[in-house]
Amino acid sequence: MSAQVIDGRACARALTQSLEADVDRLRQEGPGIGLATVVVGDEYSSGAYERRLRRLAGRLGVPYTPQTLPGDTDQDTVLARIAELNADPSVSGVLVLRPLPRHIDEAAVFQAIDPMKDIEAVHPENAGLLALGVPRFVPSTAASCFHLLDTWLDSVGEDRAEFYHRANIVVVGRSNNVGKPAISLGYERQATVQSVDEWADRTTGIGRYTRWADVLIVAAGKAGLIRAEHVGENAVVIDVGINAATGPDGSVHMVGDVDHDSVAPRVRALTPVPGGVGPVTDVWLLRNTVTAARLLAGQPIDRARPSLPTPARVLLEAS
Repeated sequence: MSAQVIDGRACARALTQSLEADVDRLRQEGPGIGLATVVVGDEYSSGAYERRLRRLAGRLGVPYTPQTLPGDTDQDTVLARIAELNADPSVSGVLVLRPLPRHIDEAAVFQAIDPMKDIEAVHPENAGLLALGVPRFVPSTAASCFHLLDTWLDSVGEDRAEFYHRANIVVVGRSNNVGKPAISLGYERQATVQSVDEWADRTTGIGRYTRWADVLIVAAGKAGLIRAEHVGENAVVIDVGINAATGPDGSVHMVGDVDHDSVAPRVRALTPVPGGVGPVTDVWLLRNTVTAARLLAGQPIDRARPSLPTPARVLLEAS
């Protein structure tokens, strides 16, 4: 039996319908909304993400300000550009795309973002609120992983709370914008959560941990890291990876951190790359931009987890 493929594009379409209504209400009520991204260098993954956001913002009518800087830009220039966006009243959300060049202090950059415009919750204030379970913003990729899981559970008729209470969630990768927030969201659902990274792969072997996962979230940034021998039967695998792969004809395409062909026959469900976590992440980032616009305008925000529409069909039978 091949795994069920969790269709991120279907989930994203349902979220977009809800988001369109939110953007329309903001226009009617008056608060400004605008998204700004900062890209330093020409890393494939950040460039691919930026292009998707640009298209989605245009489709929704959200003003978009891209800031693209050369890879050798010094840190003071990056911080100055962020300060300009913080002060710009037409910008409600600021996103600095990772990875940053090695000579840039990531922590200093994240701390420079206005916490009220920090739509990925990387500023220490927002990261702390998330860890305490009272987030101002939920980072879009980690939120998308669990939205896909929740939607899939609804589709197969499983009770969310019962599933998470008995689940062992293993998160591969400990980045500030994906791995660590995913751990917090797993704790919020009262699941058992384990965290591993590339050092487990180099030392004791990553499969020692991943084979026991009921839910495996992979955000390591290493193409094909997870193969058949690393997963247990009936696991649900969420592949966050965005990696550039060159085909025989020299063309560049996107692959995940999971070797889909070898893993699919062993697991219960998994997300594809492309078409899995990515489309949902894009929409969630714009949702956070809407939330930031409301906060900046002094409007009340419902802190409860939003009730979101469920697509009629989120599963594709793998061939």
